[in-house]
Order: sequence, then structure tokens, then C-alpha cells
Amino acid sequence: MSEAKLNFVGVELYFERLDEARRFYTQVLDLQVSDEESGHYAKFDSGSGFVCLERTGSENYPSRDKAVLFFEVTDLAMAVEKIGRERFVHVEAKWAVMHDPEGHNILLLQRSG
Repeated sequence: MSEAKLNFVGVELYFERLDEARRFYTQVLDLQVSDEESGHYAKFDSGSGFVCLERTGSENYPSRDKAVLFFEVTDLAMAVEKIGRERFVHVEAKWAVMHDPEGHNILLLQRSG
């Protein structure tokens, strides 16, 4: 998969009480919100990657154990084809989701630029 090299870019965690989680990450860990949609998610950039907090149940392809790993690829279509489209549970133009053997979401993101 040399043409579609994976680079880790962030992690997402699910929460029943998103507002409480957001307060913890901003007030206790002093992270700054870089993007958010009230009641859905809050994203914090941390330099080498990001942490995204998402309200449990807000997507139609839930991840086991409430964790998601994100990887950038230089050519998403090529990566999906090489891995096998049948392994993916959801594919969009700029991102695709598959599950690892334990059911955790692995998101491949089309690298911009």
C-alpha cells in the first residue's frame, strides 16, 4: 500500500454526556475547541493530531467500545480498492469507514492538498 501510505491523524471518543466531556477537555485539560456542532461533536487540535468528542449514537455506523482511529491517505479511492470495498461499512468521497477485527471504527481520510 505504498501509494496510499497511512498517517495517524486523530482519535474520536463517544460520550453519553457530551457537554460534560467538552467541559472536562476545555477546563481540566485546557484544550481549545477547533470545530464543533452543538449536541453532536467537539473537536480539539493538539498539534500532532486531534481529539474529537462525539455524542453516542449520532452516526449510523457505530464503533465498538466507543473508539475510532483516523488515518490520512494520499489516494482514498486507491486505498479502498486495494483493501477491498467489501471491507468498508461506509464510503464517502473524502472518507471511508471499516471495522478492525474487534469492531472498532477505522476511518481513512483523503489527504487534502
